[in-house]
Amino acid sequence: MTPKQQPTEPRESPKMNTSGMLKLFVYGTLKRGSWNHDSFCQGMLEIWEAQVRGRLHDGPGFPVLEVPDEDVLAHGTVNPLADVTTQAGLSDSMGADPRPLPERATAGAWGAVYGELLTFDDPESRLPPIDRLEGFRPGGSSLYRRVLVPATVEGVCELAWVYTVETTGIKRRRIVSGRWPE
Repeated sequence: MTPKQQPTEPRESPKMNTSGMLKLFVYGTLKRGSWNHDSFCQGMLEIWEAQVRGRLHDGPGFPVLEVPDEDVLAHGTVNPLADVTTQAGLSDSMGADPRPLPERATAGAWGAVYGELLTFDDPESRLPPIDRLEGFRPGGSSLYRRVLVPATVEGVCELAWVYTVETTGIKRRRIVSGRWPE
């Protein structure tokens, strides 16, 4: 498996990985070419085209994502190292059998949502600014929740953190294509 594109002209050098790797699925303003990518995604080690199962909606200038509850493997915390440890542990437990997402992944009311899987070093410095950008405040009022879900990268299942909205009360236009911007 080879990355679709390595970061180009990073503003800062990647740090040595002393605390684990963080995988984050992005589907909106953090994707390459979108306005938050350069400011928040420096230090990324790899970038892959990927997809998750969900529903993408048009928000006020940015997309919002719902994922099925059964796909949520863990909830994000205020401790980036604990979250990376959770991600690594769950990935290791399924590591010997890296199957693609089952056919049900795009069946029914849920569909494929397309984005990018970013791998970061140093989650202690990389994740908190993105959490703040996304309005994620564990234990407090949050715009988004950060959850660990299966993502598909070149037909293989990878576990990644993603920012989602609660499923109740969404009354926005669904982006049926699963791609933002449309």
